[in-house]
Amino acid sequence: MDSAARWFYVGIGSFVAGVFLRSFVDFGLSFSLFVLFLGVVLGAYVLLAQHNTVLLFVPLVCIAAALGMLRFDLADAFAPRHALDEFLDAKVTLEGVVIDEPIHKERTQQLRIRIENVENSIVGEEDAKILVLAATRPKYNYGDKVRVTGTLKEPEAFETDNGRLFDYPAYLAKDNIFYQMLYPEVEFLESGYGNPVKRLLFGFKNAFLSRVERVVPEPHAALLGGLVVGAQESLGDELLDDFRATGIIHIVVLSGYNVTIIAEAIMRFAGMFLPHLAAIGFGALGIVLFAVMTGGSATIVRASIMALLVVLARATGRTYDITRALFVAGFLMVLVSPKILAFDPSFQLSFLATLGLIYVAPIIETRLHFVSTKWQLREVIVATLATQIFVLPLLLFQVGQLSLAALPVNILVLAAVPVTMFVGFFAGMVGLVSTVLSLPFAYASYGLLSYILGVVSLFADIPFVSVALPVFPAWGMFLLYGAYVALLVYFHKKKTTTPAAAGVVADSGSNLARR
Repeated sequence: MDSAARWFYVGIGSFVAGVFLRSFVDFGLSFSLFVLFLGVVLGAYVLLAQHNTVLLFVPLVCIAAALGMLRFDLADAFAPRHALDEFLDAKVTLEGVVIDEPIHKERTQQLRIRIENVENSIVGEEDAKILVLAATRPKYNYGDKVRVTGTLKEPEAFETDNGRLFDYPAYLAKDNIFYQMLYPEVEFLESGYGNPVKRLLFGFKNAFLSRVERVVPEPHAALLGGLVVGAQESLGDELLDDFRATGIIHIVVLSGYNVTIIAEAIMRFAGMFLPHLAAIGFGALGIVLFAVMTGGSATIVRASIMALLVVLARATGRTYDITRALFVAGFLMVLVSPKILAFDPSFQLSFLATLGLIYVAPIIETRLHFVSTKWQLREVIVATLATQIFVLPLLLFQVGQLSLAALPVNILVLAAVPVTMFVGFFAGMVGLVSTVLSLPFAYASYGLLSYILGVVSLFADIPFVSVALPVFPAWGMFLLYGAYVALLVYFHKKKTTTPAAAGVVADSGSNLARR
């Protein structure tokens, strides 16, 4: 690693450490400013005294960490934490706009609403938002203006099925949501609000899904929607439990790897008619639009930023470094929304899974040379083992559920996923023109989806396929990751891996880095 890379990683690491520390401990704004001042003074002293530039790492750590704490302080200071406190625990009528794509569950739909007035009084400048759990019917859409009447509550932490305490208030606070309503009366007022581009993209997505639902039955249609366009339709609690028990829950949501695939397809198509740079521009635009259409989850945003960096590297002729791209993606996401670092499990799992693919997969691959590469068997096994190993400590801490069937189920299922997505995409797209013409694609996708669901059901019925573990402490998780780092350093010194191998395996296996 060259000197510039060290400065880069130390700076980003210190900034993230500052955000992480501030996520749990509030030292006050004055403390953050003092650390920043200390770093600037130390840096000036080292530069003026012409000491060894290595000593500049100390002020760099102080400055970057202080900026991380200040970024969190800034986000916390402007959060509308108390905008609706006077109406808590009282029945109130609110009017507002649905600001995100609704999430449809088996018995509810989740609406995120930006409040515009309360009891016919205009809300102040604070951007107050609430989470509404409503009945499944009628369905609402992004940009709908609604009136809700119910009891306003603060979110509460709850205990999961495995005995873990989930900090639900902190999870919602990352999106500046501090209030909720459970099953209020919801009245549709009018549509057409929100961002017109998002309305257009969500409209296309809903039209695509409606055509899929015409020709593919449930729960197959819900699974196909999640695979192809990141639809958040419910598969049902029982089936979701089966996916978790078999360690294949990550396929229910859209693969971050497909963001790059879509960009490649757009660039190749555009390259048939446009100059090289224009085709790259279309690819970048396609990445952004696809990320917006699929809901902008942490996995998709992280993958989208990395894919954009690939496009930028091609446009400028500079070498693409996947590790540096991952850290840039993570840094930008934390910079924009600092609370996701500690309170968004999707971001954490996605980031760690990608690290596993970059650093662990090449080590495993050198020891599985006897496994056939036919049907990408070795690639699937390597990628599955790498991601499962690297996210295991975090999963033990957060969930406490260990699937003993994850490896065989992933091997049997993942090979079918790309083909399923391909024929499923054409089933929906052709269905926009003609239902009859889409039937061949629909039958093919139904068969593949039945295979996936059949494998999951078969393994889920095996006794003790999933083991619930006792509460795993945070210090145990950090200890395990410390051991991982030590082992990776050891293998690196032994030269058992190469950057090229890491890049190949990371690119080919990154479809598993989704949570």
